[in-house]
Amino acid sequence: MYDLIIIGMGISGITAAIYASRSNLKVLMLEGDAPGGTINKIPDIENYPGFSHITGPDLAMNLFETINNLKINYKLEKVTDVILEETKTVKTLHNVYQSKYLLIATGRKPRLLNIPHINEYIGKGISTCALCDGNFYKDKDIAVIGGGNSALSESLYLSKIAHTVYLIHRSSLFRGTNDLLTKVKNTPNIKIIMNEEVTNLITKNHKLIGLKLKKEKLDITGLFLYIGNIPNTEFLENTNLLLEDGYIIVNENYETNIPNVYASGDVIKKDVYQIITAASEGAIASINISQN
Repeated sequence: MYDLIIIGMGISGITAAIYASRSNLKVLMLEGDAPGGTINKIPDIENYPGFSHITGPDLAMNLFETINNLKINYKLEKVTDVILEETKTVKTLHNVYQSKYLLIATGRKPRLLNIPHINEYIGKGISTCALCDGNFYKDKDIAVIGGGNSALSESLYLSKIAHTVYLIHRSSLFRGTNDLLTKVKNTPNIKIIMNEEVTNLITKNHKLIGLKLKKEKLDITGLFLYIGNIPNTEFLENTNLLLEDGYIIVNENYETNIPNVYASGDVIKKDVYQIITAASEGAIASINISQN
């Protein structure tokens, strides 16, 4: 029996665990993937205070070292179900755990294109992580789809590896910041294609060799998707937790509609999805839990 179970070991969950540990709560962290969460997939971070520049994996490792230094208990187990009664029960693929308080900090996952055979080629020419897969496309022609900061920053990263990066955006305006957009426009091997959409994959011998757009075709060997995210809340489908478009609804204290159940980070409904806000939310949630 724990005082607090935290589902998710991204920056929000880890920050919450640090504050809870310092408040002498008995904490268990659960993570189905790698400690650090999606931070592990970010090539470069330049907007986190204290670091003029740090890679995502390095920041994730720093966070993980803090957990180990504080001797906070964690299990690398995927959560499959929760029972949100007075005692919170969390089921994983291997075990069942219970606690008085529950904090959900499971973040988001990348959205995929709604075109035929997309799932068949994930890892076989299609990726959602430039840092993970970029080196497979050294000196090759590739495409990036998206119009936000992720698409812009990942295009810049991939431009240092690939021969040509086609940046495809379905709109006439980018949603990313001006500094990133300026860098993209000034990078010679990034070719911007506006007002276009991918309608189908072109494949041969189970390999991606091109894209069919509405107006043209592209010969490419790799496709990177940055078209938004979906919250990781599938394991909550048997609960009465209040959601909006899959995101958890919380109040100013990061409490949900169910007593003693909190949520923080990119899994909640909010306006700003940034590393620093996720960390702040985890801290505030943990402080409120420890003061109850």
